[in-house]
Amino acid sequence: MRTGTQSVGLHRSIQPESVAVLFSRAALFGLILLFGAMTLAGSVPSLETQMVIYLVGMLALNLPHGGFEHFSNLRYRGLPFGSKYVVMYLTAIAVFIMLFFIAPLLALAIAFGTAVAKGGHGDLRVMDAVVGSGHLQSRLQRSLAAFVRGGAVMIVPLYFFPETYYTFSSYMLSMFDPTLAPALWESMELTRPLLAGLYAIAVVVHLSWGLLTAGVSSSWVADLGETSLLVGFFAVVPVVVSIGLYFPLWYSMRQSGRSIYVHRETADEHDGLPVPVVWGVFIAGAFATGLVAALLWVVAPNPLGNAGLLPGLVAFYTIFICIVALPHVVVGEWLDVNRGIWYVP
Repeated sequence: MRTGTQSVGLHRSIQPESVAVLFSRAALFGLILLFGAMTLAGSVPSLETQMVIYLVGMLALNLPHGGFEHFSNLRYRGLPFGSKYVVMYLTAIAVFIMLFFIAPLLALAIAFGTAVAKGGHGDLRVMDAVVGSGHLQSRLQRSLAAFVRGGAVMIVPLYFFPETYYTFSSYMLSMFDPTLAPALWESMELTRPLLAGLYAIAVVVHLSWGLLTAGVSSSWVADLGETSLLVGFFAVVPVVVSIGLYFPLWYSMRQSGRSIYVHRETADEHDGLPVPVVWGVFIAGAFATGLVAALLWVVAPNPLGNAGLLPGLVAFYTIFICIVALPHVVVGEWLDVNRGIWYVP
């Protein structure tokens, strides 16, 4: 596995994957400036507008990329492996849906933890391929880096936007058991300062450890800048917008850059599939994803979480994407030790 021990050379700056990374940084920085200015001016968009932004970002821009990650992972792996992969994926989805009926609070906590794992480990592999990760020398150090990167997605907005965070979390729980909302508030009030303190310590330890390991290297400087950018983004941009735009503008954009790098590095290893087969796989994947959403809508007692149409759709889609994201990480990456969705040669 390539761990990014080499510093990123100047020739990388003109490569498409480097452009993708630069775009992701510019997008988040621009949004920080925009929403920071609007906050100071007292003109932050209404919650309704924020919810529309969320749905456009997550549904129209980010969802197709998830299917592409699986397609890229499976296209050269053969039918036996692909069949086992799909069965494990669907089984994990079924089990996770059942858990929401049995223990909704636990399931919601796992769902949020999945977002941390997806954002963190996915970003770690982008560092390996494009940004540089030479300052991360041990497994523990890499795990801490993944927690810091992914934790920004869930922990930072919990601290800075607790009321909105609670409101939509309660809608999600109400899809399965509306009586759990008070317990959710109590648990959030208890865990909010603890998680914020733990995360702050993790950030300091992570960056200090990297500095002690490699000094002021290019990879450490990039990590310092990107970590600061992520924390600032989720602290300034309202949580509904920040999560809705983080995945298409940061996660998917950077994973696309990693994919470009991997394709170039492994171009001679495989022959591409015929175009009709490629389209057939995408159509089948889209159809299966739609069936999962339809199944969730049918089996959930309150698919809109006893909320209005727009907030209910945000809550429903968030639960749906969390349900498909858990096997995305566990089956698509952690159990696929030979390659995985975030493969870096």
